[in-house]
Amino acid sequence: MAKGRGTGTELSPEDKKRKLTKESLQKTLKIFRFILPYRSTFIVGILFLFLSLTTNLLFPKLIGEITAVIEGKSSYTINQVVLVLVGVLILQSVFSFGRIFFFSIVSEKSMADIRRTVYSKIISLPVSFFEQRRVGELMSRITSDVQSLQDVLSFTLAELFRSLATVVVGIGIICFISWKLTIFMLATFPVAIVIAMVFGRFIRKLSKKAQDELAAANVIVEETLQSVNVVKAFTNERLEVQRYGKALDNVVVAALKAGRFRGGFVSFIIFALFGGIVGVVWYGATLVQSGEMPLSELMTFILYTMFIGGSIGGLGDMYAQIQKTLGASERLLEILDETSEVEIESPKVVAPINGTISFQNVKFTYPTRPDVTVLKDISLEVSAGRKIALVGYSGAGKSTIVQLLMRYYQPVGGKVLVDGQDIQGLDITAYRQNIAVVPQEVMLFGGTIRENIAYGKPNATEEEVREAARKANALDFITSFPEGLETVVGERGIKLSGGQRQRIAIARAILKDPKILILDEATSSLDAESEKLVQEALDGLMQNRTTIIIAHRLATVRNVDCIYVIKDGTILESGTHDELALNEEGLYASLIKLQFDSANFAVS
Repeated sequence: MAKGRGTGTELSPEDKKRKLTKESLQKTLKIFRFILPYRSTFIVGILFLFLSLTTNLLFPKLIGEITAVIEGKSSYTINQVVLVLVGVLILQSVFSFGRIFFFSIVSEKSMADIRRTVYSKIISLPVSFFEQRRVGELMSRITSDVQSLQDVLSFTLAELFRSLATVVVGIGIICFISWKLTIFMLATFPVAIVIAMVFGRFIRKLSKKAQDELAAANVIVEETLQSVNVVKAFTNERLEVQRYGKALDNVVVAALKAGRFRGGFVSFIIFALFGGIVGVVWYGATLVQSGEMPLSELMTFILYTMFIGGSIGGLGDMYAQIQKTLGASERLLEILDETSEVEIESPKVVAPINGTISFQNVKFTYPTRPDVTVLKDISLEVSAGRKIALVGYSGAGKSTIVQLLMRYYQPVGGKVLVDGQDIQGLDITAYRQNIAVVPQEVMLFGGTIRENIAYGKPNATEEEVREAARKANALDFITSFPEGLETVVGERGIKLSGGQRQRIAIARAILKDPKILILDEATSSLDAESEKLVQEALDGLMQNRTTIIIAHRLATVRNVDCIYVIKDGTILESGTHDELALNEEGLYASLIKLQFDSANFAVS
């Protein structure tokens, strides 16, 4: 007579393999340390839970007592029993409210603590960690996995305690009422439970297939909307509608198949539940007729049996949810056990530097590609306040040199020194506060222009923000907006042009006032007018700062103090623009010729 649920909790293949072992439970309990600050509230919730359970188990007894009154075999009147029943109902309502309310306080506050801790950990991890994880995966950790824990804490845990207590206490009560009828009732459980488990597992598999088909259909929508210009350019609207329609047909087929089996499952559960009750009533009626038990006790027995059956029926979903929670806990603990590179709680004071940079025989391979040597014995010097450029073909290693300077990675050989100190020995936060980056693809946050500029100095005043915008040649276009600095830039700065975003990034760097400046193809994707404005802003920004420029457009690096030509992870040439241009056999001269020819071709 187990009572089942239609679909049950969906588990990933990874979670399905997890078993309730001592080790997995210990890991889960490590996550639940976050409820310790709220343990008094949790204990109150547990108290309300057991009070709610007690009043719940009084219902069958009181209904049986009403039957006894009807039979004339009770010392109470019908009004007395009903009055007690109403009182129990009121208490049950109060206790249920208290249970849900106090468990909600614990779950909401502790899950907020977990989210805060996990996010703080993620944001403090090194870049190499993010290379090995997808953004969607990390988002899932902080949303879906934490939600799984919250579901267990706010609902599943309480229901599990209540269900187990109902089964144990209920079986004890019905054994006391009639051990013969109890044995008869329990004999029907094994077959029903086995069939329910088989049905449930098969239905979960079919439901998962339906979900996968729906996910595939959603991918079509996502791809189409993201590439709507391409769709319209090739006039493939009809093709995309047909693709989506076919995917939806697959969803319907899979869902209907799952629905048929779900209907059969529910029909079996109803048959097993009521068939079991009919069996208990039949056998109980024979005991009543033979005078072995009164009718009131049979009524009480039947109600307790239904309570027990309902509790057992819900255990399958709870077990699946707990499995899911084990997986969520382990995945969250994997992140929390990672080694941070930044101490969030104790930010360091800026340690001023002069900006002299030295690479000494640096070798490097990316952690994800240890068999490919990206930098081979790189050595270069940059005096404080000087400007150098790194040029070369794509993939030569220019950006990797900058990433090592930023301490995104550690070299596998050699040293990177700043002011004569190995940067690996410096406090990473204090060190990076001396560096600013203006990238080719500017990443703006979805807030206001003021917030994006002030990202370089969060405590900046209004005057400082405006002055930084003016120096970046950005103030004119900012004041042309009705909201000025309070203009919302949209997700990733989508409401601004490329040149505007670039000047916001320069203003952000100006506000940071760094000793070391990195320009990564900062003007390569701009039109001529925007490039002129951005270049003027960059010229001002580079004054008296150690500057490293990564450039493909060689016209932007004519005036730097030294150009390093990189090829296949080595420095092939170095010198000023004029020196390198005179070496007609050199790579730099070849790059100049290629760009000159391309420019002439474009003009012609």
